[in-house]
Order: sequence, then structure tokens, then C-alpha cells
Amino acid sequence: MNPAIAGTPGSTIRALHAKRRPTSINLGLGEPTLMPDVANFERATAWVAEHGCRYATNIGDPDLREAIAAHYGYPQLDSADNVCITAGSQEAVYVTLRTLLDPARDELLVVEPAFPVYVKIAEVEGIRVRRVEIDPRGADPFDPEKILAAVGPETRMIVICSPNNPTGRVISRASTKRIAEGLLARGGPPVYVMHDEIYRELIYTDDAGEFGKVYPHTVAINSLSKSNALTGLRLGWLIAPLDTLPQIIKMHGWVTSCASTYAQRIAYDVFARNQLALHRPWYVRQRTGVLAAVAQTPLEYVVPDGAFYLCVRVGATDTLAFAEDLITERDVVAVPGHIFGPLLIGWLRTSFVGPLAEFEEGLKRIASLALERGLLETK
Repeated sequence: MNPAIAGTPGSTIRALHAKRRPTSINLGLGEPTLMPDVANFERATAWVAEHGCRYATNIGDPDLREAIAAHYGYPQLDSADNVCITAGSQEAVYVTLRTLLDPARDELLVVEPAFPVYVKIAEVEGIRVRRVEIDPRGADPFDPEKILAAVGPETRMIVICSPNNPTGRVISRASTKRIAEGLLARGGPPVYVMHDEIYRELIYTDDAGEFGKVYPHTVAINSLSKSNALTGLRLGWLIAPLDTLPQIIKMHGWVTSCASTYAQRIAYDVFARNQLALHRPWYVRQRTGVLAAVAQTPLEYVVPDGAFYLCVRVGATDTLAFAEDLITERDVVAVPGHIFGPLLIGWLRTSFVGPLAEFEEGLKRIASLALERGLLETK
């Protein structure tokens, strides 16, 4: 047994999700409940009926890679040759970390709060991790000076998830530009920025930065899972500098051989019909209702600029115990904030992907448990 894997905890989110009951209000799992466009599947099925469903090339179908590169149009990353199609975004994260960082000398800098998978992959692979914690309630949740100050002599990659999971905060164009300028001014080997953009299509602000537009050493990660309610399709991609692709593709080929041919045809249809923002209007309306609902509770919260999460403060020092009691005593599933970093001890991540009435009731139950335990004051 690999001790690094055995010694790394599994998913707390999945473990709590498994405890839900048929009656539970599930505010835990970050998975859309909207239905996908079945017409994408029908056209992909017709394509397979004519062409078969054989292996794709390791790097992915050329027409899909061209469509992705053209859609984002990131300078110096705008060729089909910059794109590798993966089995979901998490495979893209894994092969990027595994390929571009040398465990013997390199260090990964993670901007927290952050989804825990980046740290867990690094730990399993023996890559040293440095963290920079930035309060999501602040004016700049991706403070460029704090991030640049945290870069050490052996830092070779920074992970930034924006829109952020768990907070929904979004990095500004000015902060993105400042970080890019600071990294370029360092000299020496490049410091890559892995920009996890999986919630890119669900942004509610006009000021959103994209590292691919301003920084040549960007690896942009994305998928159709959140934007198009296709979590089960397992279709993602990475956009990376040309000099990194041969080694990334090699690792990708060893891990999965290639992405699903059928899934790639569905993805191509989504891009060809410009459907990546198909569900955004629904989330815009949902967010409005969510913010109105939480304002009626005594819960402190972080206003999300993107994604579909709302972090609320319950005040418990043992947030995992509170989340477990929330299931047993209030029949609500939510995610303890501490798994995203120490700054969110005492917080819960809730997901507003379901019916608004259920979300409102879930918030009331969260607040009632916190009030009952003397963790909150009534408004």
C-alpha cells in the first residue's frame, strides 16, 4: 500500500453527502440540478452512428481543441496545439501538477480558501505545499501583494481558483495583471499559474480577471461540468504553453489514454452552438433570491461574485461536528469550511443549485441550530 495515499484523508464532502437521508435538504454537493440540453447528446449519437466510437488521439479531437482555443482566445495560448482534452477538470489538475513540478525541488503555492484537491494531490505526489491565506470578506480576496510576497525561491506554480470554490469570490483584472507583472519581473525559471476556471461561465461581476489573457505561463483548467450541468460526462481540458504540452500529453496518455470520443462530440456541439453560458441566467436569478434570503437570517455571509456557493458563518470552532449535527438534528447537509483552509473554521459552504425554497429552509435550519447553541446573536 502506498503510504502517501493511505495517509491522506478522503473527501469530507463525499462522506457527509453519504449521510444524507431521503428527506434531507442537500446544500452540500457542488453539482448542478438543472438538466442538460439533450439535443447535444442526440447529435453526438448520430455522429457515432456514422463514424463509430473509436479511440481519440491522446491530446483530443482536433476540431474540439480548435473550438476551445478560439472560444477563449488567450494570447500565446490560442492554438489547438495548446489544448489537451481530459477526463474532467480534476484529471487536468492532476496531470498538470504531476508533470510540471519536480518533487525533489519545486514548491506549490495554494491561495486559500481553496478546494482541497490541489493540496491532496501535491501531498500524495511528495510536492511541498506553501499556503497564502486571504480573507474572502476583504476588499480584494486575491490580494496581489500578499500572493507575490508568499512566492518563495522554490515556488514553481501558484494555484488560483476564480471564481472561487468555496467562496464564490472572483479575482479582478487589476489583481490578475499585477500578479502577472510581478511574476514576470522575477526572472529565472517561470512560475506557472494554474488558473482553475471551472466556474468561469457563472460570473456575476463585470470585473473578472483571466490569467490566460495577461500571463504566458498560465495553465487554464476548465470543463463542462458546472456550466452545462454535465458532471457525469467527465469532459474537461487544459490550455497550456506549447513547450509544456508534450510532457503533459505523455502523462495524460498514461493516466487515461484519451478522453471519451462520445463526450468529445457532445462538447464540440456545445462549443459549436455557443452554449457554454446556457444556464447562467438561471443562476443570476437564483443568486438574487439567495442573497435576499440570507439577509433575513442572523448569519454572516460572503457575497459570491461567481459560482453557486454561499459561505455562512455559524461560529462553531469544530465545524465538522456542527455539520454532522446539522444532518442528524436539522436534516440539512452542508460542508464544513475548515476543509478549504483555516480561515473558514466556523463557516459552512452551502450550494444554491436546488430549488430556492429548499435553500431558504436550509438556511433557517442552519441559523436555528447555531442560535440554539449560543453561537449567534439574533438581529
